[in-house]
Amino acid sequence: MVTDKIFNGYFYSPTKGNLEMGEMIKEMINYISEKPEKFYDVIVGCDSSSEEEPHFPVVLVILRVGEGGRFFLKKIAYKGRKFYNYKQRILEEVFLSCQMALYLKENFEKKIQNRNFRYQFRYIHADVGENGATRDMIKEVIGLIRGNGFEPKIKPESFVASTVADRYS
Repeated sequence: MVTDKIFNGYFYSPTKGNLEMGEMIKEMINYISEKPEKFYDVIVGCDSSSEEEPHFPVVLVILRVGEGGRFFLKKIAYKGRKFYNYKQRILEEVFLSCQMALYLKENFEKKIQNRNFRYQFRYIHADVGENGATRDMIKEVIGLIRGNGFEPKIKPESFVASTVADRYS
């Protein structure tokens, strides 16, 4: 099941190494707690390699606005499942991003109930844009993201998917 691939195993953090999902949420809270007066953006995005059996780096970025941030990455692969065209891969990227964002938002907010953190967890970055082959998928991708309760960002504003995740695809 796809959710098992996201929630089991480890996320990689260049700052903290390999972390399980609960440890990653704890690290997010620790990072915000260092400077709770600051404002934070929590963003999810995904990219994929262009092979028939691609891997999908799903990335969570937590930005301390104006001061940089941290990211956590999990590469997901499907053994034996083939993606024959870019449309299948793009939809899987968005699906994985939505799954991770929904789970993280709910569990993160449970853990910080009585804290006055200044943050927003509302964006999902998609690796589609007006220029290139993916332009005919923009409405579909935006609808999928909005249907899951998040605001979409597409290229050139979708840096979590098109820059951070792309580096690991």
